[in-house]
Amino acid sequence: MRILRTDETRFTGLPDYPFSPHYLDVQPNLRMHYVDEGPADAHPVIMLHGEPSWSYLYRHVIPLVAGAGSRVLAPDLIGFGKSDKPAALSDYSYERHLLWLTRWLDALELKDITLVCQNWGSLLGLRLIAEQPRRFARVIVGNGLLPTGKPRSLTGYSWWRAFAAHSPWFPVSRIVQLGTSRLLSPQERAAYEAPFPTLAHKAGARAFPRLALPSARAPEHEINKATWLALERWHKPFITCFSNRDPITRGADRTMQQRIPGAHGQPHITLEGGHFLQEDSPQDFARIINDACKVDLPADLAAHRQLPTD
Repeated sequence: MRILRTDETRFTGLPDYPFSPHYLDVQPNLRMHYVDEGPADAHPVIMLHGEPSWSYLYRHVIPLVAGAGSRVLAPDLIGFGKSDKPAALSDYSYERHLLWLTRWLDALELKDITLVCQNWGSLLGLRLIAEQPRRFARVIVGNGLLPTGKPRSLTGYSWWRAFAAHSPWFPVSRIVQLGTSRLLSPQERAAYEAPFPTLAHKAGARAFPRLALPSARAPEHEINKATWLALERWHKPFITCFSNRDPITRGADRTMQQRIPGAHGQPHITLEGGHFLQEDSPQDFARIINDACKVDLPADLAAHRQLPTD
């Protein structure tokens, strides 16, 4: 596996991203970067980004949640942000991403976690809570889903998957802008491009569309179906926080609200914005997270009596 590392100088002076870097090896010679803000002994809130962004996406949310007293951790998935980047598309798989995240969680010994996830962060995060329910206290999903069937627009999705895999041009900042209602500044767009100085550095971002919808013959397809069975036994708080102009995940929030017991009676909300609600409604998104973290779990749920065993 050939591993690329983006030079740190490309991240100098990014707007609204003053966070100190933290690194952890998730396998030999493969390090994951993460933001770690707020009191070290406070309740952990993990924020998972998706495609093709990185922890920079949460830059306006992190200070508001850390400032409210939580410990906020925002990793860059392998292949993204300041994390190392295997150079071949074949180096990336659903299972490897889960393994890398699990090793990061294990090394930091995190528990009682509030999980915040969006886009591909949801495809990974929902698998994590189903496989390790005792580790997580609550979930907040923003514009995310866990597919087990065909997308609503197979033609559009097939085009996007082919484009990501084969196009010699993969404009990360333009892709983020297409999913954002407000106009990003040139400096913000440059920040989204910063992790990817060459096309080879973009292998992780280019691989995600291929992995997001496993075929009916792929083992991930059956695992995702099993994950839904586990989610249908999830009784801890599960909050959806979608935006009103996201064509990618529209309707997935209602499916989660109906199928997941922990979603019943929660303060679900629809925010203003496009797919990347962290860019369009960061203050409101942070408020939802902070309000959720203030609510104590009932004693029986805190003891995991209603959850499937790990």
